[in-house]
Amino acid sequence: MSQTITIGKTNVSSTPLGFGTNAVGGHNLFPNLNEETGMDSVRAALNSGITLLDTAYAYGLGRSEELIGQVIKDYDRSKITIATKGAQIVDNAGNPAISNDPKDLKRFVKDSLQRLQTDYLDIFYIHFPDDQTPKDEAVAALNELKQQGLIRAIGVSNFSLTQLKEANKNHQVDVVEDQYSLVHRQPEKELFPYLRQEHISFVPFFPLASGLLTGKYDGTPVDFPDGDLRKADPNFSGSRFRAITEAAQSLQPIADNHDATIAQIVLAWYIKNPDVTVVIPGAKNPKQVQSNAKAMNIVLSDEEYNRIDNAFKLS
Repeated sequence: MSQTITIGKTNVSSTPLGFGTNAVGGHNLFPNLNEETGMDSVRAALNSGITLLDTAYAYGLGRSEELIGQVIKDYDRSKITIATKGAQIVDNAGNPAISNDPKDLKRFVKDSLQRLQTDYLDIFYIHFPDDQTPKDEAVAALNELKQQGLIRAIGVSNFSLTQLKEANKNHQVDVVEDQYSLVHRQPEKELFPYLRQEHISFVPFFPLASGLLTGKYDGTPVDFPDGDLRKADPNFSGSRFRAITEAAQSLQPIADNHDATIAQIVLAWYIKNPDVTVVIPGAKNPKQVQSNAKAMNIVLSDEEYNRIDNAFKLS
């Protein structure tokens, strides 16, 4: 449990497993969320030894940050690593839009600091790229805030490799957060070699692939309600769905060997993966958070790691 990692070339450290908090106050993302349960989940993470909390303005339009801010007042702030993200604005016509404008980014950081009731952010990510701002100028604005001590590490999320290279023109990007999992492996081809070369950390989102990698599906077709993102996800239908669920079920012997669940084994795979710095599974309740935290105690052998890796080399 004392295992720690370092973000990029900074002195920001964290446990190798964090807590993705989109279900803490993310009322715009999940129906019927209970805020007390969300706050209890944050407490469960911190009490289980998890030190990194990953949030964003987009999770409940600031509500997730506010709830986390209320919880962390009861903890030693210096022992918590807070990552948040911003990019969303409302344009002059009242429509939601994305901005990486330096003035907006500085305002996003200050607003996040207020909601989280803290005087610095460990990591601030530009959540999405816009179409107009030169990315190195956006990062330069964040670097000013870094020099002032308001943020300790600069991140980008959902950037293409071309946008990332532009953002990192002056070698100021410390961490990238992007989609990656055993069933979404595109970053391995071009992104990871670049990150290694530049000493940039990587944090994958959707590490359990919306539940596909937990072992809870057996290949029987599932009819998701309208509006559920899984309904249109090709991973959840046809032969691909069957192949993924079979691969997940094939991990049961490894799970049994560690007296663990399939989800915990998958999380342990990310922790051992040299290209992954922190894995940030989400959770809807404290029990799920505590279960995820146990993955930090699992040490896979090289042979087990390779078996998991190979099980998901799906076409």
